[in-house]
Amino acid sequence: MKTKSDIEKIAINVLRLESAAIAQLATFINDDFSNAVEAIISIEGRVIITGIGKSAIVAQKIVATMNSTGTPAVFMHAADAIHGDLGIVQPHDIVIAISKSGNTPEIKVLVPLLKHTGSKLIALVGNRESYLSKNADFILDAFVEKEACPLNLAPTTSTTAQLALGDALAICLLECRQFTNQDFAKYHPGGALGKRLYLKVEDLAFQNEKPNVQIDTDIREVLVSITKNRLGAVAVMNGSQVVGIITDGDIRRMLEKSSDFLQLKAGDIMGKQPKTIQKGELAVHALDMMKANNITQLIVLDQNASYFGIIHLHDLLKEGII
Repeated sequence: MKTKSDIEKIAINVLRLESAAIAQLATFINDDFSNAVEAIISIEGRVIITGIGKSAIVAQKIVATMNSTGTPAVFMHAADAIHGDLGIVQPHDIVIAISKSGNTPEIKVLVPLLKHTGSKLIALVGNRESYLSKNADFILDAFVEKEACPLNLAPTTSTTAQLALGDALAICLLECRQFTNQDFAKYHPGGALGKRLYLKVEDLAFQNEKPNVQIDTDIREVLVSITKNRLGAVAVMNGSQVVGIITDGDIRRMLEKSSDFLQLKAGDIMGKQPKTIQKGELAVHALDMMKANNITQLIVLDQNASYFGIIHLHDLLKEGII
């Protein structure tokens, strides 16, 4: 049985081996890499990525990364390709074949068929002298000296290198396409990540009530309004103009200081410089303002500086933005 110290040493050794292998990849970046990027940018079709075994799993990850960053990509398992799935590949597509050895039986059968489709072939391969390399239009060199596996058998360092090269390729394509935050949001509408990029303040404030009282409203009505609307605050108006805010914290402080609080009006206890945000701002900006000012509510205004509503920290929590 290995001791804790032994286990930690093994883990550290694996990480060091894999990080060294990735660092070495930087020395393999050449014209083939940049030419492959340019070829992908110029195609009218999609990127078809294929592999066998662990390389097939890596291929699926690279496909997912490309699709989410503006490069249409499709996964095709190398074994399935030679049993009908080759129909996925169209003349305007470009194919990336991933293989450590570049000499597996499936790859040797598949490569001539791919060449017959007329599509260009990119080899992401660990052996530049392999069958795959010699038949590819572009070679992305993923050579590693050894696997992190002590038997030098289980794909570990080699698959890490493949993943890293796939990321490098995807990010080069992203930057060449001038992919923006707004583009990213289109492909990630679900989940917290997408919401940080597209969800606006008005989308959240619109769901809430619009609690407000006039500046001369007595304190009883202020308490009722705060309690009824469950936002922990109420906007104070002078006519149609927002002039302040009263929070439940202001109420507590008033009770501590005043012995005759029932005679007070909204204007007597309101915060006179309420933090506001335009309804068209991103919700994540509202979160930044709340953090910066150590508050949990913001007054929301429309384009005419008229009162639109209130956004609460809980609204952001509910959407998973925090």
